[in-house]
Amino acid sequence: MKLIRFGDPGKERPGLLLSDGARIDASAFGPDYNEAFFASDGLVRLRDWAAKNAASAPRVNDSVRLGPPICRPSKIICIGLNFRDHAAETGAKIPTEPVIFFKSTTALQGPNDSLMIPKGADKVDWEVEFAIIIGKRVNYVEKSEALNYVAGYALHNDYSERGFQKDRGGQWVKGKSCDTFAPLGPFLATPDEIADIGNLKMWLKVNGVTRQNSSTANMIFDAAFLVSYVSQFMSLLPGDVISTGTPAGVALGMKTPEYLKPGDVVELGIDSLGQSRQQVVAFSEAHYAALAG
Repeated sequence: MKLIRFGDPGKERPGLLLSDGARIDASAFGPDYNEAFFASDGLVRLRDWAAKNAASAPRVNDSVRLGPPICRPSKIICIGLNFRDHAAETGAKIPTEPVIFFKSTTALQGPNDSLMIPKGADKVDWEVEFAIIIGKRVNYVEKSEALNYVAGYALHNDYSERGFQKDRGGQWVKGKSCDTFAPLGPFLATPDEIADIGNLKMWLKVNGVTRQNSSTANMIFDAAFLVSYVSQFMSLLPGDVISTGTPAGVALGMKTPEYLKPGDVVELGIDSLGQSRQQVVAFSEAHYAALAG
């Protein structure tokens, strides 16, 4: 299945993207795609509902805004320097264990919502990433069993303000957590939708110019290892997100970095996980207030 959420910010409703490309309203099924939904075998119940009702469910016009495909999770966990080429372009050593940091859940937004440059920012960067969404509470799971706890996967752009990240006391979370910095989706794909999560093409363009072009095959630590590893340090709850790192091609890696500015357009995609597009806008109080819905 491919889960979507649609509607105005803060008022999204649950839906599904069908194999023929049609979007349907799944509100009649009941719960939104939150922690309680995943924890209560929601995916199994939703699949049963869809088998009986998808053909007659209300259609959702393609012009309707898509929100993030899950409700705000308890946490967004990010993995740093998980591609050898990205570590090299930033001058960092190849990690011997995953580098873990957090991204505020208030950064979450829809896949095609605008990216707003924060106050005082002039080094906003892009990062196409493959995201894992947890389906069941998990602690201390072995790698061989880790993917049994996964609800699905999604496209994520891990936007970063490099000045905040590197020049303001060394805390990565400062540069990762600004509002609009975590567009997720367009949909959550359940594991049966993807033949091989270890070999998915991933790409990103800025103003039509390809900046990142890689594959999940180039990750240092794969998805199963990461779920197992993170679960050794914290409880992973249903709906939690693990974003697995970005390949080479970010602005920070350029000899003369070309960071994002208002008017730029960022497009990105991962095979089997769709595409997204963000228009870059300047900070404004009106846009900031609108984020709350």
